[in-house]
Amino acid sequence: MSNQGNGFIREDPWRVLRIMGEFVASFETMSRVGPAVSVFGSARTKPRDQYYRATVALAKKLAQAGIPVITGGGPGIMAAANQGATQGGGKSVGLNIALPHEQKSNGYANIPLHFHYFFARKVCFAKYSVAYVYMPGGFGTLDELFEVLTLVQTERIPKFPLILFGRKHWTGLLKWLRAELNGKNHFIAPRDLDLLTLTDDVDEAVRVICDYLEHTGPPQSVPMAFS
Repeated sequence: MSNQGNGFIREDPWRVLRIMGEFVASFETMSRVGPAVSVFGSARTKPRDQYYRATVALAKKLAQAGIPVITGGGPGIMAAANQGATQGGGKSVGLNIALPHEQKSNGYANIPLHFHYFFARKVCFAKYSVAYVYMPGGFGTLDELFEVLTLVQTERIPKFPLILFGRKHWTGLLKWLRAELNGKNHFIAPRDLDLLTLTDDVDEAVRVICDYLEHTGPPQSVPMAFS
């Protein structure tokens, strides 16, 4: 048997058990949280930044409306969202992950969870959220945006609100998507970009989410991607 095969016998079964353990522990906790809103954004955003302050305000309003807030549990925008949700007296979930740098638990989440695997963490974002807010951020924020957008576009999950907060930050990307993916190459349908809501207004973002929940109600079963 090859060394690669020996490695599988020694390591992979235990890795599978660890993955299962992350899913079991997180599902058990998140099932008690209820339908929530995931907030994404840069881990490097400082408290004095306008988007940090806007995130605190948005999360606080969501919490006061009885809507739990989920973040990645780290600093920056994640800390702002957890801070606002906690200040609003709501459920403030932090799905923290171990990274060599940057990612330390922000301390504001009143429901902290810890992950080793990115994909297990991502499943929890998608499985327990009914809306998504994307503040300005880097590769991680873009990764979460396009992953969820793909799930909605392909109807693997319902047409949950996908809110891009910050016109100055997101307008250039939207122009590129419209020109290169839709206008020039027809890689996407024109209506696909209608899945995104662009705003600079905290109250508008909260209203879009609350209106969605009022008219559709929270999902009564697991989203299609996970059934």
